[in-house]
Amino acid sequence: MEGVTAVPSPRPEPAGASRTGRTSLAAALLSGALGAAVALLATRQEWSEGTATVAGGAFPLTATGSDVTGVPAALAVVGLAALVAVFAVRRAGRLAVSSVLALTGAGTVAAALLGASDSTALDEKAAQASGDASATVGALSHTAWPYVAAVGGLLLLVAGLLALRYGRLWPAMSGRYERSGAPRPRRAAAPADPDRPEELWKALDRGEDPTGA
Repeated sequence: MEGVTAVPSPRPEPAGASRTGRTSLAAALLSGALGAAVALLATRQEWSEGTATVAGGAFPLTATGSDVTGVPAALAVVGLAALVAVFAVRRAGRLAVSSVLALTGAGTVAAALLGASDSTALDEKAAQASGDASATVGALSHTAWPYVAAVGGLLLLVAGLLALRYGRLWPAMSGRYERSGAPRPRRAAAPADPDRPEELWKALDRGEDPTGA
């Protein structure tokens, strides 16, 4: 009767889990990158417009997303960095970075929606244009770009939630391993040349005769 080993053989990763990992990874990368790009683009666009009374006339004023609030653009950059950092860490570190990614998305949505009806930036411009610190903007209207920024934040949030849910199935970057996952073989040190001067001195220090006589 042949001997039976007590060491269990390693179980291969289920095909379903591998497929889920690849699908969720692609979705998170696409969602996160697209969300950051959309949020950054939206903050460069016109969010609101109005008029200020200057010398008895109406002076048109506009405010971009970055004039209204710098939060969405800043969070989009942080979210993009977190999306990349997810693959540089494992376990608890990946969970923490995924949480940051999700929070940047939620923060972007909140900041964009709050800025959708904000008139502070235009009021400040009206005060500067009129020379009256108490002046406010008139005929105020808003564009749809704040809501576009909110959509970008929502995509970042989706990427963060995917990372929290499926991040354990995703690969991690490592300089110690090849793409196949096998450790890189160490290069053997080149043999020392006994005729080199430093090797002769080392032999003399050890009390050896470097000439071999």
